[in-house]
Amino acid sequence: MSRNKYLIPLILVTSLFFLWGFAYGLLDVLNKHFQETLNISKTRSTLLQGAYFGAYFLVALPAGIFMNKYGYKKGIILGLCLYAIGAFLFYPAAEQLSFNFFLVALFILASGLACLETAANPYVTVLGSPETSETRLNLSQCFNGVGAFLGPIIAIFLFFGGDKGHSGNLDSVKIIYVVIGVVVLLIAGFFLKTSLPEIKESEIVSSQELDKKPLFEHSNFKFGVVAQFFYVAAQVGIAAFFINYCTEANTGIQNAKAAALLSAGLILFTVGRFVGTALMQVFAPNKLLTAYALINVLLCVIVVLNKEWVSVYALLAIFFFESIMFPTIFALGLKDLGHHTKKASSFLIMSIVGGAIVPVAMGLVADKYSTSISYVVPLFCFLVVAWYGWKGYKVNAASEGKEEEPLKVVFRH
Repeated sequence: MSRNKYLIPLILVTSLFFLWGFAYGLLDVLNKHFQETLNISKTRSTLLQGAYFGAYFLVALPAGIFMNKYGYKKGIILGLCLYAIGAFLFYPAAEQLSFNFFLVALFILASGLACLETAANPYVTVLGSPETSETRLNLSQCFNGVGAFLGPIIAIFLFFGGDKGHSGNLDSVKIIYVVIGVVVLLIAGFFLKTSLPEIKESEIVSSQELDKKPLFEHSNFKFGVVAQFFYVAAQVGIAAFFINYCTEANTGIQNAKAAALLSAGLILFTVGRFVGTALMQVFAPNKLLTAYALINVLLCVIVVLNKEWVSVYALLAIFFFESIMFPTIFALGLKDLGHHTKKASSFLIMSIVGGAIVPVAMGLVADKYSTSISYVVPLFCFLVVAWYGWKGYKVNAASEGKEEEPLKVVFRH
């Protein structure tokens, strides 16, 4: 297919990355808002994360099976419809002041996101040259970072800013999610009217022998699931305990300033994706992944040592260097999987459940020792990621010692 035939589908699919980044960006702000408006405990408010990540774990594999039978386009439309339904259900949930109803709505919304991620991530990797799949996915994931950054900013303004009445009721929640639902339906309409190339992965696989192997005999995929589990665990844990760390770091930082610093970290995360995408035109993706993971290991050491502002700055820097990890692991994990690609994508999305499980270990360590010591957990997680970029990404034994070629520019403007 020509590059022009790929361009419009790539732009449309990239819009999906912004949509699920924005939804995730709202999540942590909702926690605090519901604590105040629904008078629920902090522990109960974390059920929002349970509903969100639980949907990814439960829905990703069925979504992959659905796409394997009906194709990427129908998988994307299904995801958008579930996303919109979940968003619209926030309105009756707010009318009834029912936290349990919110959990159901969020689960349905996140089920749609699981479908979108299961479809969009692998679709971007096969929508063009295999040699530049990591760069394309990182470029698309840049807009996920933009959504994740804008989500909390808009939510903080609507829920807590300006009109003081916003913090005492759920009117702003109803408004923002109805708007989201309408926008998502409009985008679903664009997908319905746009012809998307349905790429057969078995036709682009580089080796017919690889195509015949059972999925879990592909070591790059198998270890990719492990690496993704630990990466997402590190990302969620670092953000979840960020405000606690800053306020306990003997720097005089209060909650408001800590929240502002968290926003700064999300900006660094977004900038890091754009910078990483540019660097992948020069450096092999696996090498960049290894270097970034090792840098984060050193930064976690500084965070654990709790050297006041030095450690706070190190914690902020982690956001920049973790930015490329999810899309790079995802693309490396899908290399040369042929007809297994859709199913493999489901397992890689299911590994996001690390974000619901491993941070609990950080909480246990923080309660028994200190928040700073709890950052030993993401330190270990980044070691796993570094190993994957060094050894685990290789497609098969024959690729031992084989170097990745530097990536070339994907688009010409």
